[in-house]
Amino acid sequence: MWSAQDVARDQVRRQASGLAMAAVAGKVAEAAVRERETAEQLRRGGPVSEFQTDPERLAAIWAAKHVEWRRVRDLMTRAGWGVYEPERDIEGSAWAREREERRAGVLAARAAFEARRREGADELRAELWLSAAPSRLVRAAAGRAGVAPVQLLAQLAERVVVGEDGTVSVPPFTPSR
Repeated sequence: MWSAQDVARDQVRRQASGLAMAAVAGKVAEAAVRERETAEQLRRGGPVSEFQTDPERLAAIWAAKHVEWRRVRDLMTRAGWGVYEPERDIEGSAWAREREERRAGVLAARAAFEARRREGADELRAELWLSAAPSRLVRAAAGRAGVAPVQLLAQLAERVVVGEDGTVSVPPFTPSR
C-alpha cells in the first residue's frame, strides 16, 4: 500500500521526534551505511535476512530513509532547530496527512467491497426454465402489469410465504414497476 518513500517518511518522522541535531546526524550516517549494505546485498542476490524476503524493497526503503534523514537534518540546520519536532515540519506533516488520507481511502474501499461481497452472498441468482403454459401465463401477467417477466417473477419471489406445514404460497398482489 505504501511506497518505499512513504515507509521511510513515516518511520523517520516517528524516530526523529525529539532528537537533537547530533542524533539526527548519526541517523544520516547509519542510513548511508544501511543503504550501501542493502544495495551490495541486492547486487550479490539472495535474501537480505531471514525476515526480509524482498531485497529490492529493503534497498529502496533504506535509500529513501537516507534521503529523508538528510532532509530532516537540512531542515533543522536551515531553521536553526536544536530538536526535531514533527509538528513544525510543514513538508513532513503534509506527507503524513496525504498518507493517512490514502490509507483511509483504501480502508473505506475495502470495507465497501466487503459489504458488497456480504450482500452478494445473500443474493440468489437463478435461471428458470418454464414449460410453455406457465411461461405464457407469466408473460401475459407481466405484459398487463407493464413489467418484464423476470421482474414479475422477482416480485412473486419476494412475496412468498412458507406455511408451518411447508406449503408455499403467494398472496394476491398487483405487480409494480
